[in-house]
Amino acid sequence: MIKANLSILIGVSVMLTLSMGMRQSLGVFMLPLTTETGISISQFTLAIAVQNLSWGFLQPWVGAWAGRNGYRHLLLTGSVLYVAGLSLLAVSHNFLSVLIGAGVLIGLSMSCTGSAMAMAVATRCVSPSMQSTILGVVSAAGSLGALLAAPIGQTLSQSYGWRVGIMGFAVLSICMILAAWLASKVDKLPIPENSEFDRNSAGFVARIALKHPPFLVLTIAFFVCGMQLVFLTTHLPTYIEICGLDPMLSAQALGTIGLFNAMGSLFFGWAGGRSNKLFILGMIYILRSIGIGFYFYLDPTPSSTLIFAAYIGFLWLGVAPLVTGWISDAFGLRWQAMLSGITFMSHQLGSFIGAFGGGLVYDALGSYNLAIQVGVMVGFLAGVIQCIYALVSNDGPSLFKQTSQSQNI
Repeated sequence: MIKANLSILIGVSVMLTLSMGMRQSLGVFMLPLTTETGISISQFTLAIAVQNLSWGFLQPWVGAWAGRNGYRHLLLTGSVLYVAGLSLLAVSHNFLSVLIGAGVLIGLSMSCTGSAMAMAVATRCVSPSMQSTILGVVSAAGSLGALLAAPIGQTLSQSYGWRVGIMGFAVLSICMILAAWLASKVDKLPIPENSEFDRNSAGFVARIALKHPPFLVLTIAFFVCGMQLVFLTTHLPTYIEICGLDPMLSAQALGTIGLFNAMGSLFFGWAGGRSNKLFILGMIYILRSIGIGFYFYLDPTPSSTLIFAAYIGFLWLGVAPLVTGWISDAFGLRWQAMLSGITFMSHQLGSFIGAFGGGLVYDALGSYNLAIQVGVMVGFLAGVIQCIYALVSNDGPSLFKQTSQSQNI
């Protein structure tokens, strides 16, 4: 059983590493792709925004389906769609093919292979006392993808052209299929019914969650998280090049984010098992906003860019084990992927604003200043509200058990 669970964890970690890493590194192709195909920056970022929307809006339904029917078909289908999306993007010559490849197909794939599904699979493999730590480990593995993918994509793009760079990603994504097959063995494990909610329908559990203030605050604050992070992954490479710095620096920055992301995920996974998860989330949003404000206020240099990448990377995917861990503590395991999907839908709405809104601001004003100012202000506000609510509210599974009993479940 231990060996079986270990193979599942390895499979889901590799799957998440590749899906997140390549998706976060698409920004390194933006300038050469838009120049050759004749589409605008805002059109490319619209495709990335559609990716985030399709990923986010499908996630609750995909999670509910997994709760009823298992993970195998979803994980394998998602992996195949990733290969198809990258292959289409590599041969694109117009906006429509970019939109379908980078937007629709990769978005569909991410709803089946992204963090919400990976975390739900990982949680099933371990005891409750180890869940937060293991979620941090899997999240850390997922964050290493950018460390691998960004330099590969940038090197291939500079040496042979952006199409070869994306085809390199497509070849790499084939490994996701094997990883998904290993991860799908989780369907053979029994679902421990540790929560009253495990014995109820997806619709009932969703209605209870959407009426509960801590879940709502968590979900709304997650909107800001998506807005900040996808703005950076999409627009930081362009910002670096506009400032006259070496384009390879963007790949180094994304790789540094991935490395420190792993450290942050491990730390916050460990901390989430010992402290108030909602308060830690609020502090992450506040610290991110401060770091973004300082970096973009000063004239960037190679050193300041890599320092910023390390700082923001440490605060990046650490939110994933905290959000997923809080949901599993409160609602159990059966519908964890669905409820994580609801919060993630909010995250992806923010991602849409961060990617597409940033592109619109740049096309209209010729700079990112307004987008950065808005991102810093709303991020800081969301973090403060999250921290205050975490301190004054009843945070924990006991409240949900009371709700469950009062509903005569």
